[in-house]
Amino acid sequence: LKPAAHALFKKLKDEELELLVQAVESRGAWESGCVWAPRGELRGAKQVLPPQVLLCRLYRWPDLRQPHELKHLCYCTRGRGGCGDAAALCCNPHHFSRLAAPETPPPPYSKASCGPSWPDEPQHPGTQFMEFSCNGGDWRGKRVPPCWGLLKPPPLPNTSLSQSTIKDGYWCKLAYWEHRTRVGRLYAVHEASVNIFCELPRGSGFCLGQLPAAHCSRAVRRARGKIGRGLLLSREPGGVWAYNRSEHPIFVSSPTLGPPSARGLTVLKVLPGYSAKVFDYERVGGVGSWRLPGEGPCDPHSVRISFAKGWGPCYSRQFITSCPCWLEVLLNWPR
Repeated sequence: LKPAAHALFKKLKDEELELLVQAVESRGAWESGCVWAPRGELRGAKQVLPPQVLLCRLYRWPDLRQPHELKHLCYCTRGRGGCGDAAALCCNPHHFSRLAAPETPPPPYSKASCGPSWPDEPQHPGTQFMEFSCNGGDWRGKRVPPCWGLLKPPPLPNTSLSQSTIKDGYWCKLAYWEHRTRVGRLYAVHEASVNIFCELPRGSGFCLGQLPAAHCSRAVRRARGKIGRGLLLSREPGGVWAYNRSEHPIFVSSPTLGPPSARGLTVLKVLPGYSAKVFDYERVGGVGSWRLPGEGPCDPHSVRISFAKGWGPCYSRQFITSCPCWLEVLLNWPR
């Protein structure tokens, strides 16, 4: 990559290079400005790459190949179809995320029982995106023993938004949970995007590190320590996106994540640096009531996100209320 990188650096202005240095040294912790580069491919020794792919390979993902694997983050000017020069584009490597592609195959099937004896995390390090669904005992077309009902906690508290709150002007509220206990108040989100984090040197949003710990258990302390920069939640045309800014995976579930025929739980694993569309506005119309096995009815206009720990039919944690640190996103939807 060296010849192509040198060719690109020569084309950047001094202020663009300063922004690039700031973004790379902070590893995206600071929301630096766009780094504008001329459009077109950079030719080097055996390398023909667009500028954004080149810098993302150089500083973030060495295995990146194509531009369609990337997604502009919501705070990137070019990502909004902004007013930049038509002959230039942003190539700030921390203005991009990788797409958690749903066509990635699931991990190999195992005949082992999916009860509490399963490990905390699936042992498939090569899989970059995993999707688990359980439909009446069928998992991705293969018969598995019914694993719902092994643990049956009481129904979740009702945190749905009432009709009287729609006029308040927010698009969602955030509820932070530790196991079955909600910590702190509901956090209303009025801006198009919000950071949820424990440690962020510069920025604003929902800081979980300022909340008192509901449990002093070792599991909660360890999970909190893995939240770090957390995630960026953004409302964009067509749906809600989650970008994993932390150094550990997050696990997401919503009624629009699974295939239309799915009746059970679908949990997506989103690796660090990846984005996923966690809620689809177009699909929600046909969802109706959302009922989770063992947990009862849930708000169909909500998203659940667990930090570092997964749950579902193929984890030791059958329900999200068993996860030490998790977030509930309550969308402000007309009822």
